[in-house]
Amino acid sequence: MRARILIPLLCLLMFASAAWSAPMATTTHLTVQLVVPPAEIYPSQSFTAGLHFKLEPGWHVYWINAGDSGEPPRIHWTLPDGITADAMQFPAPKRLPLGPLMDFGYEDEVLFPIAMQVSPTFKPATDSVTLSAKVDWLVCREVCIPGKAVLDVERKALASPPSSPTFVDADQQLIARLQHTLPQPLPAGMQAKFSPTATGFTLAILTGKRESAAQFFPFDQNQLANPAPQAVTPLENGVALSLKKDENLQQNPNRLHGLVVLADGRAFEINAVPGTIAAAEASGSKFAGLAKVAGLAFLGGIILNLMPCVFPVLFIKGLSLVQSSQQERHKLRAHGWVYTLGILVSFWIVVALLLVLRAGGRQLGWGFQFQSPSFLAVIALLLFFLGLSLAGMFEIGLSLTSKGSSLASQHGYAGSFFTGVLAMVVATPCTAPFMGAAIGFALSRSAFVSFFVFTALALGLAAPYLLLSFNPAWTRLLPRPGAWMEVLKQATSIPIFATVIWLVWVFAQSAGTNALAGLLAAFLLLAVAGWILGRWPAKGAATAAAAVVVILAVALPIFAVRRLGATPTSVSTANNSQWEPFSPALVDKYRAQGRPVFVDFTASWCLSCQVNERVILNRADVQEKLRNGGFALLRADWTNADETITQTLNTLGRSGVPTYAIYPGSPQEPPQVLPEVLTPGIVLDAVDKVQQKQASLNSGH
Repeated sequence: MRARILIPLLCLLMFASAAWSAPMATTTHLTVQLVVPPAEIYPSQSFTAGLHFKLEPGWHVYWINAGDSGEPPRIHWTLPDGITADAMQFPAPKRLPLGPLMDFGYEDEVLFPIAMQVSPTFKPATDSVTLSAKVDWLVCREVCIPGKAVLDVERKALASPPSSPTFVDADQQLIARLQHTLPQPLPAGMQAKFSPTATGFTLAILTGKRESAAQFFPFDQNQLANPAPQAVTPLENGVALSLKKDENLQQNPNRLHGLVVLADGRAFEINAVPGTIAAAEASGSKFAGLAKVAGLAFLGGIILNLMPCVFPVLFIKGLSLVQSSQQERHKLRAHGWVYTLGILVSFWIVVALLLVLRAGGRQLGWGFQFQSPSFLAVIALLLFFLGLSLAGMFEIGLSLTSKGSSLASQHGYAGSFFTGVLAMVVATPCTAPFMGAAIGFALSRSAFVSFFVFTALALGLAAPYLLLSFNPAWTRLLPRPGAWMEVLKQATSIPIFATVIWLVWVFAQSAGTNALAGLLAAFLLLAVAGWILGRWPAKGAATAAAAVVVILAVALPIFAVRRLGATPTSVSTANNSQWEPFSPALVDKYRAQGRPVFVDFTASWCLSCQVNERVILNRADVQEKLRNGGFALLRADWTNADETITQTLNTLGRSGVPTYAIYPGSPQEPPQVLPEVLTPGIVLDAVDKVQQKQASLNSGH
């Protein structure tokens, strides 16, 4: 008989924690603690207590609206006469996908603050009082387990306020560290309004400044389809969210009540009312700052000419300028305009493709094409073939004409246009100073703004050569044409081949060593095609045969990528054990521990990234400074497409790499974005500022 009673009782204990009396309870997958900072309880006292959950990795408890499943924690007090407790407050939650469902809750740890008051008529019967709370919760991962505990905290009782109140240090520090995540009322001057759409609602939060990202958590259930993505549209004076309504919702609500969490961690409780979103957007200055951003893009384009990615093209343009220095003035200017047109057209094509793909739901940023191994292979082959021609293996112009026209006439305007296209292609994986903010701004705005800013960037890239072509006095300083030009032309093949080596390395990181064999074989085929063109120049049959070989060479690595390509491991962290792979959850975890985080957004195909990492970030003094400051070092490898990294870049106002972000140890502090080109001083100064601010916050607590 006893066994029949004990067996079900033991089974129950496996799925629900038993209730007992203590300030802290360690149960299945979590530890829960009643936090009461004051060491004494006395009349007319007000203080903040809290219910603190510390969870095992992967497990979570729930927000007040649990989402598609779950229940929030509940607390029931047993308090002495004269002591009252307000309702438990819920910090801003996270979206927690679980299969096809979406929950709202908390991972790692969470503190639910509770305001407590002691009546002026409080008269303790003994020298101590006990605050007792019965707590119920549901903790979930793939499965959900209910739990409960009775938590008691005993404190000294005083008949009158002490001259110097004392506190329990551990409880006080815990409250100070975690209660900042509570949402605030929407400040005066801010507005929240929504407008019905065919599938749901457009919710606009007007904060008075541009917001790059936001998430909405509804208090009311069965209004929204919780798992649906919330598309973000930054506005000049706030942010707009596209929300999908619940399929069972029959009538539009008269308000949307919930929390909105912005990119910097600010959380506000809102009661959005119906309103016209278009008018709200227009109320801000739609083109405010556009001229400034375009100016930064233009300046970034000029500086881009000095980046290592573009050096090979500068060699080619330098050679063409020497060759054309004796031409008539109008021809020089025409070449300058055609070169500029090549840059503009290629920029417009890439931007249009990027906007179309992003409109289709793809999370892509600037330089997205270099995340494709097939694109890397084609560009490497193109530059290798160009290098063979410059080295003297064959003459492209002479081989492609059966009329035997002069090389100069064949290279003419088509050559200038193609060089402009090539300049854009090799410049894409570089982000010059001033470019990062401009590109992030452009890609978060309308198509018109995107094209306007990228046109300014393209004009900046073309400006140095265009200016030189319009100033004949400068061209007179160039040496006269002669035999030395052939030597210079062959010398320009050296940086071209160096760029090819870099592209091969990037291709190997992206596609794996098996696919690399296909690319190397393609180089051999191109060498054969070049030999054919050089051995039988200006012959139709030879040109046709070479064209067939070239087509085979291009097809071979693409076939190898699809059949032999492998998903590589991240090389960014493998080379440096102190760097951990990036994830937003890891950033939140370290910041919750009070540790600042340095995130390096990088890619193998980004030359600027590789230079900054090897020359600056790996320096002994920089590494020592980061270690001494307690920084967690995370590396976000964007070599291959990664939507999480792309979304994080968007929240930082960036759309490409390199990007460097410092997240302070206090989660309420916004991240700091460093310049694209680093120096030791920039990194060390930024670390010092974070440490000083952290010290000042700690001393304030």
